Amino acid sequence: MRLRLVKQDTSFDFFSRWKLWLGISGAMMVIALVSFFLQGLNYGIDFRGGTTIRTESAQPVDVGQYRAALEVLEMGDISITEVFDPTFGPDQNVAMIRIEAQEGQESASVEKIRAVEGALSAAVPDIKFTSVESVGPKVSGELIQTAVIAVLLAIGAVLVYIWLRFEWQFALGAVIALVHDVVLTIGIFSELQIKFDLAIIAALLTIVGYSLNDTVVVFDRVRENLRKYKKKPLAEVLNISINETLSRTVMTSVTTLLALFALFALGGDVIRGFVFAMIWGVIVGTYSSVFVASAILLYLGVKRDWSKPTDTTGNQFANIDA
Repeated sequence: MRLRLVKQDTSFDFFSRWKLWLGISGAMMVIALVSFFLQGLNYGIDFRGGTTIRTESAQPVDVGQYRAALEVLEMGDISITEVFDPTFGPDQNVAMIRIEAQEGQESASVEKIRAVEGALSAAVPDIKFTSVESVGPKVSGELIQTAVIAVLLAIGAVLVYIWLRFEWQFALGAVIALVHDVVLTIGIFSELQIKFDLAIIAALLTIVGYSLNDTVVVFDRVRENLRKYKKKPLAEVLNISINETLSRTVMTSVTTLLALFALFALGGDVIRGFVFAMIWGVIVGTYSSVFVASAILLYLGVKRDWSKPTDTTGNQFANIDA
């Protein structure tokens, strides 16, 4: 007996209140943008600049021990990670400690660095400090700009891909859904003031890919059913398509969330922000595939018969069947 989270033959009406769902999504996006412009993001060291200290020791790196030794210094955001460096051989114990830029300074002062080294030396007597590097606000600003460009290019590539694969109405629905997911993710980070660093940018790009995959599965079934049920209203065809793919959508989302919740609980502080972004992204991505992308498609209308050319709907690639 196969496990099913959703029974095989469902008949939910997802579009009886589609305007309400779009209104809720629009309101959530407005709240997210207002929070972003009023509060901003709680940028991490990657975007604010700071000082990086690389250490080496004979004993294995204990991130918890390092963090406990540095907490008493009250230096704000401190990131501690164990890294692999081939220059140190197979028995390496190398750690990377990143300290946020102090107020009014581009990096940690010499006194602060000495305090960090003293605290770590007391906790780990054989520790060595192999390098100290600073990242100024100019480099951090370039990272922010590069991150924004990466997200925009990803969404732009999705627009072109969906346009070529389906119709421009499908492409617009998919892109609006992706923008919805990214804006809400940035909004929740702004509202809760969770640390926002390069790992979160990676999460945003992953969310774009996950949400797109879910949307394309639904749109593929919509296109098949538009050819199969040429006389049915578009809303009914969309309902049939979403119900037919609902079991797959729920199963994929739930199994992904199970893994993410385990990582959130057991993965430690280093990846917690990334995992939180992924959990939120899977939830809003699943929601947007059903209630945003498909609702936009219903609003715009779509070509019903691909066997007949038309100059009012679709685009010049309408007859290409991917």
